[in-house]
Formats: sequence, structure tokens, C-alpha cells
Amino acid sequence: MKFRTILCLRTETHYFYGMNVLLLGSGGREHAMAWKLSESSMLRDLHIAPGNGGMHELGTMADLDAMDFQAVERYVRRHKIDLIVVGSEAPLVAGISDYFEASQKTSVTVVGPKKQGAMLEGSKEFAKNFMQRHNIPTARYASFGSDQLAEAVQSLDAFQAPYVIKADGLAGGKGVIITESKKEATDTLKAMLEGGAFKEAGKRVVIEEFLTGQEVSMFVMTDGKSYHILPSAKDYKRIGEGDTGLNTGGMGAISPVPYLSEEFQQKALNQIIIPTIKGLTKDEIPYHGFIFFGLMKVGSDPYVIEYNCRMGDPETEVVLPRIKSDLLHLFESLGSGLLSEYDLEIDERAAATVVMASEGYPGAYETNREIKGVVEDPNWDGMVFHAGTKISRRKLYTNGGRVLAVTGRGATVEDALKRSYEKIEKITFEGAYCRMDIGADILDLA
Repeated sequence: MKFRTILCLRTETHYFYGMNVLLLGSGGREHAMAWKLSESSMLRDLHIAPGNGGMHELGTMADLDAMDFQAVERYVRRHKIDLIVVGSEAPLVAGISDYFEASQKTSVTVVGPKKQGAMLEGSKEFAKNFMQRHNIPTARYASFGSDQLAEAVQSLDAFQAPYVIKADGLAGGKGVIITESKKEATDTLKAMLEGGAFKEAGKRVVIEEFLTGQEVSMFVMTDGKSYHILPSAKDYKRIGEGDTGLNTGGMGAISPVPYLSEEFQQKALNQIIIPTIKGLTKDEIPYHGFIFFGLMKVGSDPYVIEYNCRMGDPETEVVLPRIKSDLLHLFESLGSGLLSEYDLEIDERAAATVVMASEGYPGAYETNREIKGVVEDPNWDGMVFHAGTKISRRKLYTNGGRVLAVTGRGATVEDALKRSYEKIEKITFEGAYCRMDIGADILDLA
């Protein structure tokens, strides 16, 4: 991987002038990153593409498609960008890091793995085979292609209900079907393998053993050798209270996770995190960026449900507010080969975020509804991160299914949640919806 000399040497010039950063993305995750990067003493100029209605005051907005690598490259050259932060998975899986490493026109650091490493998220089958090869605990599975429908249906007999069926590729967080009905499982396999459901993502499927336990998300930043473990989180995917209804991109999250004991964390480190990083090295897969570990706590043991090659959303909206250290310094350390020397400081306070969504999400929903009440309050300990908003004629409007992620902080998860819901009471837009039970299961366990 190539890096600017200015990054590697940490010259006085570098610190004096600061770094020009391009952040690619438009959701709540990217708003949280932009907010944290904007606080850095190492930052010169922050560019955000395409951004949303909440990011205008944090940097220069750019009308760029992250999947158009040539357009991104032209922008990088024009604005002398030193570092690119890739928020979402699609550009990584498509090979944006590979593109810039091979570029003869620019010399820029990309925070995010190359295409081969991003396949940990880009292909469920790849990830499962990787875990099996390196003895990383995960659910039993079988995988099938579009010409193997009969075999896939027959294999259901080897699994007990509920059946877990996953589209192999990227499906926007919607490619996982869990059902108690064998008929529905069969119909799902037909829809994916023959009917084109999830398009390219569903041309291969993974059938997986259902694991019963408590979910937790763990995150690391790694250069393939050194790593830092970031704060843990738990997110809530279902649209309805009591974890009912359709899966969404995420309706809320909390950090830290009260049931994440020291024993469990050590098991996760020794049985999953370290073997994953060593496995990447053994397989000669370079990796510079985040790894998201979606874990299931079964009894006292961790199992991997999924890998992501980037930070989660809305988990980022509770993880970054708990990091005291300079985020840009973390990224610079990753690029300069000095990650092991980075001093990661964690805020002991808890954070909780509650997503305000458009009525009808994750199905059809209306946009262009004016949002009121999103104003700074010096007496409120929290942040409102924009996910699907836009500004028109100096007014704020909805522009997506998930609209805002309202993050509160406090001494405990309960305190943080109270602050989130206090703020939500002051924010209005037509058809606004949020779950009122985020963290309720945690508070019952505590």
C-alpha cells in the first residue's frame, strides 16, 4: 500500500498545514465521522461527498458518486486530498482502495480495505469459508449457487427451524430471511436462486444454523498486524417494538453493552479477533481499516454472525461519541504504519441513539417533509446526527427512510436513553416514527 511521504514522516509541515480529508457517504454514520473529524487539530479542510442536510457546517460538500472512482480521483487531485475515508461498504467491495493504490495520478491514503479484504462483507460464503479455515467459531452452514436449487431445498432437512437464509452478496442490510416455516424457507430459496430476488446478491445463498443468544457488535481498527478495539455496541434492527416486524438498517443502538463481561471480551479477543487478523495475514490478504464483528453470545461463548468491512450504522453514532482521542490521528497512524503507537482513550460515559424514521419505512415512505426542533442546546448532553435529510431554501427536510439518529450521553445507558428521548420530544416532522423501547431489554438485564 502506498502513502504520501507527508503522512509517513509526520513532518512539521504536515502538522502545520494539516490534512485535507475527503469523507465519502451521506448517512448518520458519516455525519458522526464528520463531526468527530471536524474536532481534530490535524485537520485542514474536510470535504464530504455527497453528505446530507446536517453536514454543511462541518466541511465542504461535494456532489460526487463514491462508485465513480474516476470522478473521485479528479476531485482528489483538484483539492489536494491527503486521505479518503470510505463510510459504506459498496465502494470498498467494488475496489476503491485498489483503484487508488494503482493510480499514477494521485498518492492518497484510503481508510478501508482493498477488495479482497472487503470480501469478508461482500460475500457471506467467502466469510464462512474464511472462518472455517481459521477455526473461528460461527454457525454451521451450507452454500448454494443459482443452479443448485434442488440441493438447497433438500439441505433444509439438515437444519432445524427457525431457518436462516442469507443472500451471499451485498443487499443493503435486507438480504437475511429468518423463518419458522419450511415452506417459506423453500419459497425464499426459489425467489433468490430462480426469481432474481436481491439480484446479483442473491445468485448464491448461505443457509445457516440459527443461534440463540444475545447479540453484540465489536469493532477494531487494524493494519493487518496491530489493532485497537473500539467501544462495543448493541443495535436494534427490527422496525417494531419488542424486536418485531421487518429488518431495517437499524432503529437504535447503545454503548457499552452491560452484559459484555470481561470473560466474554477475552474469549472474543482470543477466539475471534486475533484469529481473524492472523488469518488475513496467513491468507496474504492486506487489510487497512475497520472490521466490524457481529457476534452472538451463546451461553458464555462468542460466535460470529457476520463481518463488516466498515463501521456499522447506527452503531457509529454511539461508538464515536465515546472516543476521546483524535479520530484523524487514528487514521493517520493507520496510514503511516504507526497504529501500534496510537493512544486510544475511551470516555467512560454511556451513549445511546434512537433513530427517527419516515412513516412506512422500511417499505415505501414520503420525503420532503419539513423538520423542526433540531437546534443546538448547550444544556443537553448529546448530538443529533442526520441520516436522511436535505436543506432547501434554508429549511431542513426529510430525504430518506432513516432521518435522524438522536444520540444522548450519560453516566449509564439508562441516563443516555433518557436524554435521547427528551430530545426526540422536541423534534417534529410529519409521519415521524421511532421505537420507544430501545435499550429496554438491556435495562431488564441490568
